Amino acid sequence: MGEESAQQELVIVTGMSGAGRSTVADALEDLGWYVVDNLPPQMLRPLVELAERAGASLPRIAAVVDIRGRDFFAELQDIVQALRDGVNVRVMFLDASDAVLVRRFESVRRPHPLQGDGTILDGIGAERARMQAIRETADLIVDTSELNIHQLANLVTESFAESGRAGVQVTVLSFGFKYGLPPDADLVADARFLPNPFWVPELRPLTGADPAVSDFVLGQNGASEFIAAYTAALAPVLAGYQRENKRHATIAIGCTGGKHRSVAIARELAARIAGLPGVAVNVKDRDLGRE
Repeated sequence: MGEESAQQELVIVTGMSGAGRSTVADALEDLGWYVVDNLPPQMLRPLVELAERAGASLPRIAAVVDIRGRDFFAELQDIVQALRDGVNVRVMFLDASDAVLVRRFESVRRPHPLQGDGTILDGIGAERARMQAIRETADLIVDTSELNIHQLANLVTESFAESGRAGVQVTVLSFGFKYGLPPDADLVADARFLPNPFWVPELRPLTGADPAVSDFVLGQNGASEFIAAYTAALAPVLAGYQRENKRHATIAIGCTGGKHRSVAIARELAARIAGLPGVAVNVKDRDLGRE
């Protein structure tokens, strides 16, 4: 590849049928990406070569590659690996739970592409088996089970609107353990070792985003030591992600309900790791506002 290819970006959008590929494609197009849908993997290199000749007019390309490529799909992983040698390639894998995928197919009254004479669940199982290898090497895995189309579009905007300005885009996500672990988290830490502001009457109605709660949480024994140690532990991890071309990472911080401790710790941790080389950070609160 020539020097121009280093300035071009290719995002391959793939994943489970029904997990939201069309929504992601539309969101990328709204951000100014040139989007090609249902592209056989063998056409990826000609597409990149076309973009090189176009130069600055096609700096960002998104290709939706999925099981509709049928026999072609088996070659996707090898083709992606070959492209990584000369092009800034990222793979975004969209997933969802089996129950959610079944419900989505039933709601639109369409069969799964691989179900044949079997059930929707049979098709989902066959697709998971074929997708496993590319899922394991994806740069960004997004579980859309609990996302509506607007939330998924917002996630795409957060992930790709400023792409290229940082080596790794980190989302520090606060959550409540009682609502379940975030399925797309790369790393999970537990803030329940700290006293819970819920039991302080004047702090109970507030959140970790309020200074009074934040001061209470961060002033507890072990809080500052934990944040300093975790930041130090994350430094080589995030540097390694950049070396390995992993462009997005989700660091989840949990407490009981996702309202006080995790919210305060997430903000402080984000402020610390924002100073690491090549790291851009945003904070999200998954469960803030839940009862």
